[in-house]
Amino acid sequence: MITFLISIGLLICGYVFYGKFIERIFGIAPKRATPAISQPDGVDFVPMKPWRIFMIQFLNIAGLGPIFGAIMGAKFGTASFLWIVFGSIFAGGVHDYLAGMMSLRMNGASLPEIHGKYLGNQIKQGMRVFMVLLLILVGVVFVVGPAELLASITPTFLNEVFWIVVILIYYVIATLLPIDKLIGRVYPFFGACLIFMAAGILGALLYHHPPLPEIWEGLGNKHPQADGNPIFPMMFISIACGAISGFHATQSPLMARTMTNEKQGRPIFYGAMILEGIIALIWAFAASYFYFDTDAGKEIFATGTKAAIVVDNITKSWLGPVGAVLAMLGVVFAPITSGDTAFRSARLIVADFLNFSQKAIVKRLIIAIPLFLAAFGILLYSIRNKEGFDIIWRYFAWANQTLATFTLWAITVFLVKEKKNYILTLIPSVFMTMVCTTFLLIAEKEGFGLGKTLSYSIGGIVSAAVFVLFLVWKRRF
Repeated sequence: MITFLISIGLLICGYVFYGKFIERIFGIAPKRATPAISQPDGVDFVPMKPWRIFMIQFLNIAGLGPIFGAIMGAKFGTASFLWIVFGSIFAGGVHDYLAGMMSLRMNGASLPEIHGKYLGNQIKQGMRVFMVLLLILVGVVFVVGPAELLASITPTFLNEVFWIVVILIYYVIATLLPIDKLIGRVYPFFGACLIFMAAGILGALLYHHPPLPEIWEGLGNKHPQADGNPIFPMMFISIACGAISGFHATQSPLMARTMTNEKQGRPIFYGAMILEGIIALIWAFAASYFYFDTDAGKEIFATGTKAAIVVDNITKSWLGPVGAVLAMLGVVFAPITSGDTAFRSARLIVADFLNFSQKAIVKRLIIAIPLFLAAFGILLYSIRNKEGFDIIWRYFAWANQTLATFTLWAITVFLVKEKKNYILTLIPSVFMTMVCTTFLLIAEKEGFGLGKTLSYSIGGIVSAAVFVLFLVWKRRF
């Protein structure tokens, strides 16, 4: 329990002190007009209250990642706690804040436009395609997961397919309507459910005071298939949204288009990331106790049952039937509120690329329909293929961290050009380059399966080469 309490304290201190430090590095201009004020369009550029923007950003980024990802990451042992804490403070929070503020300064520009300005036009074109595919994958995984959970707590005739259809219909409506008409109104309720879920599990941890693992007990790999799942890089890919996530930066422009003052950036971007880290930490500790200290958990740990089953077991055993349903609703609404804005972000990226105004709903439909048809095709594959969802999730996780890596490099170039302290993002940039490259090389199902020694060697060479290229560019700049 000591490690748990210290970890929570570190995350809070990270927001108060390091978040403020990063804000000073960026250099906010409170009197500068934001795009919501200077170019409102009634659809995406809409001034909103700061607490609503924070809630939307928090729910956008807090999908299945900080819950399912943390549960899967907990299998690796206590090392997962360190990644959540230090990843959120020094990588994820910095990534989310600076990407969001860069978008704000660029009139609410979408992420590919930011990449293009700082990494070049070729990167921008590639990232446009890459991000749209990633956002469609996000929408798909955030349909299937909630549908599975809803089917488990409703009558049998309301099966998984029924809930998939219902969620997809909601996604279509949320993608097309102005952001303040549906998303801005239902998110406070969804947020209350998510906060209740996190508070309920936190309260249960403090009340039951279970024997939670401590850092000094060792950082060894406890994964049941440890040989094929080394902590580096597998754990850093499994726990994405609870530490650093490229998906977050795709959501930041949505919020940048609704903010009314640059002072709102730290709580909205950095603060939402820290809160997500706290949720991931709660679930990682709860899952660790469940896996290693309960009979049901030990069986699930050994057999590799889906994370949704772990959520169901933990909530029912700690919160009772009523509390479990309310907590499960929080777990359900979190991914749904990420899926709807994933499709919305994809629509905006395509619209920016085509320079296609989105004020008329017909023009929104022209872009949205192909996106949903693509998502429907992937959904059919995941339903018909026994391992379809697991495969999609693994590719989503790698793509998510790869996008974060490119965004970190764009931020680093921005800091160099602005003559600011670029070391703060250079270190995470090189580290995440190593993580993503090594994963692609070492993963047996998703990558090349080259083995640890060769994968680490090539990953190190690639990361060093990228670092050297950066230094060469900086010297010429």
